Amino acid sequence: MWRIKLSLFLNYFVFAILLNSVGTVILQVQHNFGVSESSASILEGFKDLSIAAVSFLVASYIVRIGYKNAMLIALGLISATCLLMPSMGSFAMTKVLFAVTGTCFALIKVSVYATIGIITDNKKDHASFMNFIESFFMVGILTGYFIFSAFVSDSEPTSNDWFRVYYLLAGISAIAFVLLWTTTLDESAIRPSESLSFSKDFFDMVKLAIQPLVLVFIVSAFTYVLIEQSIMSWLPTFNSKVLQLPATLSIQMASILAASTAIGRFSAGIALRKLHWFFVLVICLAASATLVLIAMPMARAAQGEVTGWATAPLAAFVFPLIGLFIAPIYPAINSVILSTLPPRQHGPMSGLIVIFSALGGTTGSIITGHLFEAYGGEKAFYFSLLPIAMLTICLAIFSRLQKKSEAKVNFVSSGGH
Repeated sequence: MWRIKLSLFLNYFVFAILLNSVGTVILQVQHNFGVSESSASILEGFKDLSIAAVSFLVASYIVRIGYKNAMLIALGLISATCLLMPSMGSFAMTKVLFAVTGTCFALIKVSVYATIGIITDNKKDHASFMNFIESFFMVGILTGYFIFSAFVSDSEPTSNDWFRVYYLLAGISAIAFVLLWTTTLDESAIRPSESLSFSKDFFDMVKLAIQPLVLVFIVSAFTYVLIEQSIMSWLPTFNSKVLQLPATLSIQMASILAASTAIGRFSAGIALRKLHWFFVLVICLAASATLVLIAMPMARAAQGEVTGWATAPLAAFVFPLIGLFIAPIYPAINSVILSTLPPRQHGPMSGLIVIFSALGGTTGSIITGHLFEAYGGEKAFYFSLLPIAMLTICLAIFSRLQKKSEAKVNFVSSGGH
């Protein structure tokens, strides 16, 4: 069992680096290829729309491909693409890279989420493992900031040498492929007992999506990722253009967000064993809104030359701490919806999670990019207060529907007594 868990962690680690390098790449393509903020923001779309499209097409059918096979296909394809990246470095190639990354991650995430249901025994184990693997995802993001910054040059901001980082990422992906290939995963419990058509599988997923509980969950997941990606993708640019940090430092200090998110998710894995998830998440959202209101005036007041971490303005340290508070939301609501449904629906439900998370990420990044260009970074990040308020309302409705669903299941299982 430990080998498959290690494999899931490594798969998530690789794609954490690749997916969330979009903020760093957005900053670098502005330097290298002279593209505007709004043009650079389209990279998020290549990543997220490919995630959504592939998830839409394969989520209901992935159980037939096999979770292990789907992950092997993804790791092999991304390894090959990373190897091509340095020799074909251009703005167009970065679009191709993120499209492939999104395609592969769709296969990885649906497979990983569904596999968790196979290798855990109960709801508490499911919630704990979900938070743990999502916190490890943030460790991957944190590592990625330092890996990319090591290949970026402040003295030659237009140099293409940073593309060489993809040789390293190709190597990590290849190691992940070999580990998974040599690991056994028993998928017999989730194999379909009858030969159903693709259309039947697909319409089963659609029917699942229009259930009131699932529908409210989808809106909640969409809104959360809109908040997270609007901040994560644009934090390096915010550090560079608003706080006037050098490019390397802008990337490195964005790692505070990943670190705080990892700590937040790890802590939530402990807190959610003792406290109700809705209570924890409402407190987190209130704290997130408060931090935005504190940090943005600090950013406006920031001045003076910045040469390193010691001379960076306080806002560069304070605002990324929002990760502590938004961190528990995503894995918590994912675990709630998956553990409420029977295991045979985990594959299609994981697909729905991936689809609408991807759409939320693209929406958040593109809106923030246009706000950034039109009004500046400070006002762009004030925008996050609106979806934070919307998410609070959605979670209240989601909690109420989830309690009704559990009560119904308990009533049926007790024989209606």
